[in-house]
Amino acid sequence: MGYTVREQWHRHYADGRGFRPLGDVERALLAEHAPAPEPGGRALDVGCGTGELAVHLASLGYAVDAVDYADSALERARARNAEGVRWLRLDVERDDPAALHPAGYDLITLRLAYAFLRDRDRVLSCLGERLRTGGALVVITPTADRTPADRRDIALDEDEITRLRAGWARTTRREAEGLAVLVLRHPRNTAAAGQRP
Repeated sequence: MGYTVREQWHRHYADGRGFRPLGDVERALLAEHAPAPEPGGRALDVGCGTGELAVHLASLGYAVDAVDYADSALERARARNAEGVRWLRLDVERDDPAALHPAGYDLITLRLAYAFLRDRDRVLSCLGERLRTGGALVVITPTADRTPADRRDIALDEDEITRLRAGWARTTRREAEGLAVLVLRHPRNTAAAGQRP
């Protein structure tokens, strides 16, 4: 898989690098499929990097918890001085999630981060338990068929996407400039959807 250790991510961001900017099609799809509920919702951006998506979600009306485990990414994200965003250093695979909002989230996003998870099933199950009733988990990922062979570890193939979608009662797939945008609702494996264990 494409898992990279924390120190490598820290160096990546400390060297001034980032990832693909948030595109207009992604913005439009988020507004269409995951609009903030009135009078405002709560979102969790997992693997937030330098915070572009988190800031965008705040502009849509969400109160955002943005998490990453690379200190240098969070330093750059905090420099945005964004209102409505709480920046948290957290490894969703290893750290205690106590810092996350206890009442859950209306939207959880993993943009360009899902392929780097080692225990994908467990992480998605835990995130699904943090969704409020009616909420959505959105995975935005490169696909293997549109990714150069030497970088396929950052992408998902169609079998992986099918497996990911199988854990959810309602799924929508859209394309955004070479990325798959998966909107997942109603996790199948949680004992009480919308409630934390």
